[in-house]
Amino acid sequence: MPERESASPQHDPDARLGDLFENLPDPSQRIPTVDNTPPAPGSRRAAREAAAAQPSAAPAGTSPDTSTGEDVSTRAMPTAATRDAADARSAASSMPSEDAAAPADGASDLTSDGPAGDVPPARAGDGSAAGGRLEDLFHGHPEDHTGNRPPAKKKRRTGCLVALVIVLAVIGGIVGAGVWAWNAYGDKISDALGWGDPKDWEPGMATGEVLVTIHEGDTGSPVSTALYEAGVTRTEDVFYDYLVTENVAVTFYPGIYSLKEKMTAEAALEALQNPENKRENSASVGEGATIESSLPDMAESLGMPVEELQAAVDADPATYGVSAQSLEGWLFPAVYTFDPEVTATQVVQRMVDRTKEALTEAAVPAEDAQRVLTIASIIQREGLTADFPKVSRVIENRLDIDMKLQMDSTAQYGYGSLHEGVVSSSAEALEDDNPWNTYVHTGLPVTPIASPSYAAIDAAMHPADGPWLYFVTTNLATGETQFSVTYEEHLQGVEKWEQWCQENPDGGCSAG
Repeated sequence: MPERESASPQHDPDARLGDLFENLPDPSQRIPTVDNTPPAPGSRRAAREAAAAQPSAAPAGTSPDTSTGEDVSTRAMPTAATRDAADARSAASSMPSEDAAAPADGASDLTSDGPAGDVPPARAGDGSAAGGRLEDLFHGHPEDHTGNRPPAKKKRRTGCLVALVIVLAVIGGIVGAGVWAWNAYGDKISDALGWGDPKDWEPGMATGEVLVTIHEGDTGSPVSTALYEAGVTRTEDVFYDYLVTENVAVTFYPGIYSLKEKMTAEAALEALQNPENKRENSASVGEGATIESSLPDMAESLGMPVEELQAAVDADPATYGVSAQSLEGWLFPAVYTFDPEVTATQVVQRMVDRTKEALTEAAVPAEDAQRVLTIASIIQREGLTADFPKVSRVIENRLDIDMKLQMDSTAQYGYGSLHEGVVSSSAEALEDDNPWNTYVHTGLPVTPIASPSYAAIDAAMHPADGPWLYFVTTNLATGETQFSVTYEEHLQGVEKWEQWCQENPDGGCSAG
């Protein structure tokens, strides 16, 4: 049982106080001053002094303290004097109090007279000595003897709630601003902080060979785009940004340059400035290109008048060992390098010879060369490489039953609108009576309509197995194509095509 509960009420108070003070630090010799200033009317001090001035009788059931003459139960109960005991805490911390507060349970009255003349006696009815109560030495915050704190908690809770709302509002505003900034400038922020994908390739990754064409008057920006489209640089702007950042002044000369894939911007610039990488006498023909569309670029890259090249292709095809109406389809799509003294006729002969090599490689009989090239040119213009064998089968199936091919590419070629950049043919092109229009005439066009690749030539020789008679591209962005056996199935594919065109008005479906 705790000492306080087992102690007898007849113990010696002076002995107990002596034990208690032995554990306290040595008191300083500061003598507290007594404030004789009259209290303000209505203050707690005025109330205490008024109560002390009135005679009080001990309530029933209480006994007076023999050492001080005060009522023990009165000191034990919460009064204004006990709540103001904190006013004397500074004095209590430096010297022992003259009158210690009674225990809350009223077990005994602990007092000490203190050294004579050192400490003034307590004022009657004050309930505390000048140095404060002993209880204040052990409690940082004064409480009344009922355990209740001053009633200010509700206001503090309200203040905390208001502060929390303000903090949350500020945080919400910061988060909202951050989300907006990221949505608007996320790419730039990632680049600035190095979080995004690198814009340039790492050194040492260059491989293979690609050809880049520089046109007359090209500056840093179009050259940067050409390098990216050829697969040289990783991003479209990295080469131009490098020129600006490094403050490089460079003149680009027209021609075809041999570079590598996955080059750094710095390495690409060095390659373009190296004369050994420039093919002074080179020319190229694109897959699915026509003579009309190829000659201007060939003349520019070769530094040759376009009139000379036009005269060379207009010559009798027999001059080049070809039995055909024209050389359309006989200029094989590839990149060529020529000697500086090459002539226009030699350029054309080289391209025709390369087509002959491809025909031989695909095992095309000499007597079927023109027919195979014609079918291959339609395949090249009508489908994706993966669909070449199926397109070839549709053409063969229609030819076998004398069904009109009805290929838009043939109508556009005959009408002169093949390179308008749209898929659908105009009504005028579909109705024009020219020998290439397979909407008007049954069978193949009179000549090829473009330069086919080896893949198209091979597909013309080896069509896929299948009963298809129709096909339609239903998505120009992906090249998705539907092959059908019946006309009803084909109409369903046409509906998909028309729907895609409505959803993508700028997708290249038609010119109007």
